[in-house]
Amino acid sequence: MNVVELRSGSDRLEPLQAKMREYIENGARLGWLIDPIQRRVEIYRPGLAVEVLENPALMSGEQVLPGFTLNMRRLWG
Repeated sequence: MNVVELRSGSDRLEPLQAKMREYIENGARLGWLIDPIQRRVEIYRPGLAVEVLENPALMSGEQVLPGFTLNMRRLWG
């Protein structure tokens, strides 16, 4: 299982971060918390610290989703 969470203008960040940690604890292999408000992505992986990317242009599915990429420029507007 892989998870993508997109923060809306009315969402608080902390509950979304808690939800992402819960997904990882329950078996998700890769999670992206996309925050278009701050133009950043938090990457969640089992057993690793959260990685934060500021204004990334492209996201990769890594080994979990080989060949998958997401063009972030379309999200950033």
